[in-house]
Amino acid sequence: VQLQASGGGLVQAGGSLRLSCVASGRTFSRYIMGWFRQAPGKEREYVAGIIWNGSRTFYVDSVKGRFTISRDNAKNTVYLQMNSLATEDTGVYYCAARLLGALESGAYDYWGQGTLVTVSS
Repeated sequence: VQLQASGGGLVQAGGSLRLSCVASGRTFSRYIMGWFRQAPGKEREYVAGIIWNGSRTFYVDSVKGRFTISRDNAKNTVYLQMNSLATEDTGVYYCAARLLGALESGAYDYWGQGTLVTVSS
């Protein structure tokens, strides 16, 4: 599967952005999808994940209540709605996919290119 992320940009603290990730292929609905981010000078962090039918999601504690992951299998797309953004949310955001494994695991097999999110104070 090939993944293409978009939707990043510059936003003021307290603002919102929605990231999108479109996947190629006809088997998108089989994949567990995830969003990761990497801040400057820091390791990549698993931010959110969603199982194939959207009935279960995972969030890292720092984004709970502010970010929402969702998917539209008819459009081969996974979204990350980010509200109440803070400067510490700045980073390159990546979407990822895998077929198997626990939702809480950050071990993904397929990666898209990143999209930069910059939150200004």
